[in-house]
Amino acid sequence: MGLIQSAISESFPPKPHFKVEDIPDLTGKVGIVTGGNTGIGKATVKALLSRNARVYLAARNKSKAEAAIASLKQEIGCKDENIVFLELDLADLDSIERAAKEFRSKERELHMLFNNAGVMGPPNELLTVQGYDLQFGTNVLGHFYLTKLLLPTLLSTAKSAPEWKPRVVTTSSISSRMPFSPDFNTFKDSPARRRKFWIQLYGQSKLANIMVSNEFAKRYGDEGLAFSSVNPGNIRTDLYQHTFASGLVKGLVGNIMLHPAHLGALTQLWAGASEEGGSMNGKYLVPWARISTPNPIALDEEGRKVLWEWLEEQVADRLSAQ
Repeated sequence: MGLIQSAISESFPPKPHFKVEDIPDLTGKVGIVTGGNTGIGKATVKALLSRNARVYLAARNKSKAEAAIASLKQEIGCKDENIVFLELDLADLDSIERAAKEFRSKERELHMLFNNAGVMGPPNELLTVQGYDLQFGTNVLGHFYLTKLLLPTLLSTAKSAPEWKPRVVTTSSISSRMPFSPDFNTFKDSPARRRKFWIQLYGQSKLANIMVSNEFAKRYGDEGLAFSSVNPGNIRTDLYQHTFASGLVKGLVGNIMLHPAHLGALTQLWAGASEEGGSMNGKYLVPWARISTPNPIALDEEGRKVLWEWLEEQVADRLSAQ
């Protein structure tokens, strides 16, 4: 499928065949949703709670997370113990370690990990705590490290409950279809990075999300896990807060091209919480709940291997200390 055809199909998808009510009862299942306090993440948390899952709402801002939890409790009427705040700043590797440690201290199983959080178009001077490009460091390295730290729990869950294959769903974007491979010279601050437009840095992070998900799928799919990546659609969320300089342009784009958050949650819920989601290892999904083919760069095994090795190098010392 060509770039233009993909953009049209994914921006203006057909009526969804999958709905939240199709999710089976999730009593006894445990999930984590990063960026669960707003937008697609909050809609995902809401859907999981409505099907009786125990959900860790992972977010960096405690007050906003607690406000989201209070509103979800009111909307769903769920039990207090079914929704838990997990403090997590994906732009800080230390925070990721603390979050993983806290989760492991409370839970022995993990059935669903939604790598949903992301940042788009921040001021160019902003970096992660450890000095990585904010978009790549948050969207890619942060979720890679979180997933690596939670792998032992995911693998043990797969062995103890083989009837439910644990899933890891990573949120990508239509921007992943930009025809450029990730530029390693821009992953940390550099003259090359500062010459890039925000959309180039964002697009490469979303392509890298698919590449990393596919590499996880290759390495761990035979061990009872299912890794998939999704374009949730063009959704009306806070993700656009740094983009569109004109309010008029923002309003026009929002009215014409952006869909409500509950629709954006459908595709990742299909992968992460449906009966058939366990069979989607290595798949790329697009709105609304359709399997598609990603950017060909994401299918290049050698390119994925090089990216994987770079990511592992960034956290190798930290992982050995865990």
